[in-house]
Amino acid sequence: MMPRISLTSSLRDAVDGAESIELHAETIGEMFAKLAERYPRMADRIDAGIAVAIDGQIYRDDWNTKIPADAAEVFLMPRIQGG
Repeated sequence: MMPRISLTSSLRDAVDGAESIELHAETIGEMFAKLAERYPRMADRIDAGIAVAIDGQIYRDDWNTKIPADAAEVFLMPRIQGG
């Protein structure tokens, strides 16, 4: 089963306007690599920083995190800069 990946409105232009896409990936890093391959404009967004929420838990830097096959929700959003 491929989880549906939802995107905030500010990222949708990089995926041809789609609100969500289906993509099979085992880890966050693999998901980012496949996103950049399928949607080249996403590469700059990924480099700028994207946070990933999997079933409500936010991951910012651990690209080795596994995406559960039964994940109910995977959501991508730009990272919020803090300081």
